[in-house]
Amino acid sequence: TASTTAALALGDALAVALLDARGFAAEDFARSHPGGALGRRLLTHVGDVMRPAPAVPRVGSDAPLTQALLAMTAGGMGMTAVVDADEVPVGIFTDGDLRRALEKGCDVRSARVSEVMTRSPRSIAPGALAAEAAATMESMRISQLLVLDDAGRLAGALTTHDLMLAKVI
Repeated sequence: TASTTAALALGDALAVALLDARGFAAEDFARSHPGGALGRRLLTHVGDVMRPAPAVPRVGSDAPLTQALLAMTAGGMGMTAVVDADEVPVGIFTDGDLRRALEKGCDVRSARVSEVMTRSPRSIAPGALAAEAAATMESMRISQLLVLDDAGRLAGALTTHDLMLAKVI
């Protein structure tokens, strides 16, 4: 009935006003309800949901494109990291890079990954919030992010699918 709805709305408004007066923020709510959507968004870090470095497909920058394609296919992430000898990413090769290379007439058998990769790939730290990774991926219109440690080395990778499985998005 209308009176029940009005009483519930008034009760909700009173509860929100009291929480606000006591300085109870969204982060406090998230800690009290970690299983809820807000809790997942505010408490889940990239390091909690990323694929660790050993599971991330990678090739050296001098690798033939065919090797990068095989690594990308085996890795099941729609990409392969392109790293130097110190495991520092110098690029990323994605399904989109492959499509663009084919549109330009690239000879897959003779090309090197360095000729078609995306240089200076987007990355994120393991301690960043997973929700921040999701926002970055959405705004950049990408579906993978490399995860780098403090020294700039490959620590892992994250896909939109990983974020969906973790119910961050």
